[in-house]
Formats: sequence, structure tokens, C-alpha cells
Amino acid sequence: MHIGIVGLGKMGGNMRTRLRNADHTVIGYDRDPELSDVDSLAALVEALPTDAPKVVWVMVPAGAATEATIQELRDLLGEGDLVVDGGNSKYTDDQAHADSLAERGIGFVDCGVSGGVWGLENGYALMCGGSVEDVAKVQPVFDSLKPEEGGFVHAGTKVGAGHFSKMVHNGIEYAVMQSYAEGWELLEAVDLVDNVTEVFDSWRDGTVIRSWLLDLLVAALEEDTHLDKLRGYADDSGEGRWTVQAAIDHAVPMHVIAASLFARFTSRQDDSPAMKAIAAMRNQFGGHAVHTPPPPGGDVSTTQD
Repeated sequence: MHIGIVGLGKMGGNMRTRLRNADHTVIGYDRDPELSDVDSLAALVEALPTDAPKVVWVMVPAGAATEATIQELRDLLGEGDLVVDGGNSKYTDDQAHADSLAERGIGFVDCGVSGGVWGLENGYALMCGGSVEDVAKVQPVFDSLKPEEGGFVHAGTKVGAGHFSKMVHNGIEYAVMQSYAEGWELLEAVDLVDNVTEVFDSWRDGTVIRSWLLDLLVAALEEDTHLDKLRGYADDSGEGRWTVQAAIDHAVPMHVIAASLFARFTSRQDDSPAMKAIAAMRNQFGGHAVHTPPPPGGDVSTTQD
């Protein structure tokens, strides 16, 4: 299959590689000419064949960047073509995008993507929303991006179903990471346990709390046993807030996820040991920036290390 990908950063670039490894023809565009296959969105669309629906997958930051990209594609694509928004867009934005594209006969699929920087090797979990017909146009790409077993769901035929599902996924992620982080802080705080990293490592097999996030926390602890290189500061990228807001809108009690979100806000006031673990896990799975302590007399820095 031929497909265009807009945005070749940490995830988009790896998705391009995974698709090419599966023998798809991928044309990639990025504002960074070092990453891009073409020099403009127009050139990307022009490079796609005309004997089948043109499919363009958008992997740029949510908000203004996604909005601008979709509006430009609206003027470049035509009847029967398709736009997939694979970024972390807010689900409430999807219907407006779909309606705007539909005026030109262009289809729209929203797709939540999970897998971070490890998706190239392990595959991506994909949650999509949109009509059966539109999803079918891009199904070969979904099949190549997902893991060998599972990892794909057509969450609903209503636009927004995919991004809503991914939003809830990320809210759960907040809570799971918070639990690991608080457990790590308690183990570090007592003088009873000598080998905290080894304790976490022992939980990776046979226990009911084993998970990929636990694997990543152990990897971070093996690099920096007490996480001394990090500040206890953890960002949030929006999905946790949107999940809690949706819970409020639908009168769904969400005590744990809400508390994990507020814990991140607390980390911006105090240097929290637990938030060092959160920051370490976010960096491990997504390459998210971490904050390091300032040198004597210096300012706090943000780094990808």
C-alpha cells in the first residue's frame, strides 16, 4: 500500500520505518528537511498514486499543528481520499475535522497510537474510530503497525471513538505509574530493604503486578539506582486532564486517576521522590524530557537523557 506520513518525530519516523519493513511505500514529510522525503505537503500528496484513494497519516502535536495540517490537506486531497489523525488529539476535535474534510468528499479516521519509542520493534497498539468503509482503506497499514498478536481495535464507527479510547488508556497509565512510584518511594524510605531495584526486578515474573511499565522502571533504576540524576518533577501532556474532565461530564467516579493527575501538579511545587520514578518511566517509554537538578549556583535544566 502507498501512504503519506506527516510528522517524522520519535513515533512518526519509526512508524515510517516499520511500514517500509513491511513492504509498504511510504512518503514522509517533516518540517525538518533532514528527516523528510519531500519538501512540502503538496509534494507528498502529489507523490501518492492516483489509481487508489490517497491516504495521509498525520503524526504531529495535538492542537494548532494538527489543525493547520488537516486544513492544508483538505485543499490538497480529493473525493474518496482519507486523512488519519494518529496524534494525541482531543476526541472532541475529531468531529469538526471530519465535517470539514467531508465537505470535499475526504474521509477521516481518528487513531490513538500507543507504543512510544519501542513501537518500531514491538508494534503499536492502535485504537481507531470512523466508518467501516474508511477504516478498510487503511487496514493494511494497521495490520503492519500492530504487534503480531492483538493490538488493534476499531473502537467505534463514530468519529472520536479511537482518541477517546486512547485518552482513557493514558489516564489509566497515569494511575499505574503513580502506584509503582509510590511503592518505590516507600521502599527507598525504609532501612529494612537493602536491594530496592532487585525487589522491583523480582516482580517482573510471576506476580500479578508485572507489566511493561514495571520493566521500564527497572531499566531506569538499573541506570540510576536512586534516580539521583532526576528532579521530582513530572509533566502531563493533556490526556490525564481530558480523562478526568470526561469523568466529570459523565458523572463517573474516578478517584485514582484524578489523584494521580493532581500528584503531578504537586510535583511542580515540591521535589517529590515518587515523581522521579514517574519522570523516569515517561522517559523510558516515550523519550519525554526529564528535569535534572541544577548544578551548584545554576538553573534547573530539561534534558532528554
